[in-house]
Amino acid sequence: MNRRDGGRFRTACMDIEYGQSDCQIGIKDMEKNIVRQISEKLRESVPGNVLCEDMGIRREHVGKRMYDPPLVGFGSAGDPLFEAYKKPGVIGPWHMSPKEWLSDAETVVSFFFPTNREVRESNRTARRHASDLWAYARIEGQAYIAAFMEAVACWFRENGFDACVPSSDPRWQKMFAGKGITGYPEITDASFGSRWSERHAAYVCGLGTFGLSKGLITKKGMAGRFGSVLVSAVFEPDPRPYTGIYDYCIRCGACAARCPVHAIDMTSGKDHTKCMECLNASGKVLAPRYGCGLCQTGVPCEDRIPRRTEQPDEVRDRA
Repeated sequence: MNRRDGGRFRTACMDIEYGQSDCQIGIKDMEKNIVRQISEKLRESVPGNVLCEDMGIRREHVGKRMYDPPLVGFGSAGDPLFEAYKKPGVIGPWHMSPKEWLSDAETVVSFFFPTNREVRESNRTARRHASDLWAYARIEGQAYIAAFMEAVACWFRENGFDACVPSSDPRWQKMFAGKGITGYPEITDASFGSRWSERHAAYVCGLGTFGLSKGLITKKGMAGRFGSVLVSAVFEPDPRPYTGIYDYCIRCGACAARCPVHAIDMTSGKDHTKCMECLNASGKVLAPRYGCGLCQTGVPCEDRIPRRTEQPDEVRDRA
């Protein structure tokens, strides 16, 4: 960021003070560690991560936590990949670059929220749609993540930086089966996407690579959700410990076997139309919520980067 001689970062929730001694770990690393400290403190102070009666949930789930501490990654807002994402067949020209969201953006800070073990375990036995706990994490949990991201942005603003959370910005739009975003000739009935992809941002920030199911596999696995904030503060980008977009996927086929509507194919990949139809159908059972996540649970990449020698059945023997 821009404080080089020690000082104090302030937020409505907490103070973080540092001085010259912190430079022993390197000023750039120290600054990123401050953001990681802030994210950990906000995880506890932002309400909504623990299920409560006011959410209208089943009584036996009151008090359960939905998400574990987030992974945090840093990427350059000027990374060439963000322009590459605009190409047809990657995401598309409707995908906005960081500087289109925030003109003075310098850094993309990406967060991965791993789903809590109890939530994951509940979904491993699901067969047609999400478990109750998984559906809570999908809906109430997403509301918590949205509040968390706004709190992070607020912290940056309080410390003199510009910040933008794309997913809560009025310009954010999503597209299902070619509907929701207009004005681009590349859009067809088979087009799915949004103005900002959290998974692709996380890939830039070194958090993980894609799997056959099109989810992102991180060192904490695939079962979870992403968020990001664009900031005018300058951070050193995290290295990407991979070169290919599917480096962490072992192509074991477990996600394809778990999909209740056979939307994942070992050759052609994921059929987003079938997936969307499955999610819509789940809403009739889980109303007022919806969800699936079967391809993220009960698979070797559920909570880690899978070993190349790992077999799908080994997930059952996990500690």
